[in-house]
Amino acid sequence: MKTKNKIILLVISIISFMFILIIADMVYNFREYGIKSIDDKAHAIAKTVEHSLTSQMVSGVIDDRELFLSQLKNIPNIDKIWLSRGQKVIELYGVGLLNEHVKDNIDEEVLRTGKTKRVIDENIFSESNYRITIPYNATSTGKINCISCHSNAQEGDTLGAITIQMSIDESKQVGIKTMTNTITIALILMIVIIFILNIIISPFLSLFDSIRKVMNKAQKGDYSYRIIGVKGKESEDVSTWINGFLEKLEITLDSIDAKISIFLSENQRKIDKDHLINVKNTVERLSDVYKFRKTIEYDETIDQVYDRLAQIIKDKTGIENFNFFEANTVNGEITVVHKEKNIFCNIFEEGCRADRTNTMIDSTQFKDICPACHSCEKYNYFCIPYSISNELDLIISIFTESEKEVKRVQNLTPYIQDYVDVAKTVIVSKKLMHILEKNAQTDALTGLFNRKYLEDIIPKITAQTNRLKVEYGILMLDIDFFKIINDTYGHEIGDNAIKIVAEILNQNIRESDIAIRYGGEEFMILLYNCDEKSIIEVAQKIRMNFSKAEIPTGGITTVRKTLSIGVSMYPKDTDDIKEAIRFADLALYKAKNNGRNTVVRFTKSIFVLQNKSK
Repeated sequence: MKTKNKIILLVISIISFMFILIIADMVYNFREYGIKSIDDKAHAIAKTVEHSLTSQMVSGVIDDRELFLSQLKNIPNIDKIWLSRGQKVIELYGVGLLNEHVKDNIDEEVLRTGKTKRVIDENIFSESNYRITIPYNATSTGKINCISCHSNAQEGDTLGAITIQMSIDESKQVGIKTMTNTITIALILMIVIIFILNIIISPFLSLFDSIRKVMNKAQKGDYSYRIIGVKGKESEDVSTWINGFLEKLEITLDSIDAKISIFLSENQRKIDKDHLINVKNTVERLSDVYKFRKTIEYDETIDQVYDRLAQIIKDKTGIENFNFFEANTVNGEITVVHKEKNIFCNIFEEGCRADRTNTMIDSTQFKDICPACHSCEKYNYFCIPYSISNELDLIISIFTESEKEVKRVQNLTPYIQDYVDVAKTVIVSKKLMHILEKNAQTDALTGLFNRKYLEDIIPKITAQTNRLKVEYGILMLDIDFFKIINDTYGHEIGDNAIKIVAEILNQNIRESDIAIRYGGEEFMILLYNCDEKSIIEVAQKIRMNFSKAEIPTGGITTVRKTLSIGVSMYPKDTDDIKEAIRFADLALYKAKNNGRNTVVRFTKSIFVLQNKSK
């Protein structure tokens, strides 16, 4: 039902209810007024009769009362009137005339009780009658003393009663006519009110209905509807404002939705028809992605970036079974950079199809599509390649066990794409920083660490030693008579000798050990958690292997050289690692003085002799 009809119906109901109450009150009051008027008339007649009869009695003409009583019937609007003698009067004066007898039980009740009795017989569509029986009670007060004439009566005894019966149809007709006129006036007034109300509020109600329709469409996400067909200046102004607002809202939402969506991968934005909800969802996603970007920018290592990306995938998508791989597009090398669950595919030996084809591999589309995943029979797998740079791809390998999970993962791949996209620049940046840092800490000729790296690593070694209570063996190595090689064969052959030393060092130390080109032909090794016996054995092994190595001279001949090695232990010899390095250097100096091609362990005597020589 339209709002206009509802309001008009409500107004009609209220007015009708008010008129019904007013009419009911008028009917009730009119009836009460009519009955009271009749009562007053009846009491007046009764009092007149009483005075007349008393006057006749006092004048001694009471016996002539028959004419008077017969004339009472002729009173206008009186149907019947009669008197009833009480027992006290009968005892004293007899039963009296025929018009003075008790006629029914009402008369008897009034004579017995001395109280007025009123009987009203009301009928809407037939004759209505009114009857009242009024008692005459004895009294000794006033101008007339009833006791003086009725000696056998006492104060308050009922001497008689008068009954008056009349029709009230005339009063009823007057009431009905009055009610009819009132109802007619009320109906006319109601119609006028409704007509005026309709003229006044119709434009506003029409505007309200239009606004309701437009807002109903807007609530469902359709902002294209406009308010039309309204009348009245105020309504037209309001409709113009609302239509203008909706127009700007629709254009703005479309513009925002189109512009900010380019920062995200293609997704399910169009599932919801409401542009406002689309913008809200897109902004929320952009906010989450931006927070992720700002967070990983402050991560120290690329491993932390990958760990945070993995956490985002778990938290935002609920995917649990996945791993990250880095694929070098130049040499084909594949490296695990984050392991969340077991690695089911043989990606390292057989390569990655996703990386090679640069497309997502989906086992639900073709069974056994990837030869590296032939052992994943109970799983469905997705391998998604993301290009990080020209030389690096990130492969996210996801495994699922149910078809429901398969569809969910397929829908979530664009969501993962958003986070990978913002992580690209950070990954590349940290890769580049790692390369730059490595280059800054690596000797270009040998690939060993340089003295800068040593300066950077000393605080970590000190903290590690203090925390774990481990020992480091320090070897200082120097090629004997290295200058002769450069002078005889040139610096290129000298570089070959240095490279061979680096190769021998890498071959004879562990991954936890650190080999450093200390400068020129001098090298240093930090042996992690090594006892003194093992340190000497490693030093001797390096010395002997190098002495057997043949250094090419650019022709058909080769040359052999030897190493002198000085050894110290940290923190056994000193709790200052820099001083321990200097002790190893003193031991190296001692080895050279002792004829070279030897290993010398630092002792305090060497330190004393060195101080004396200074």
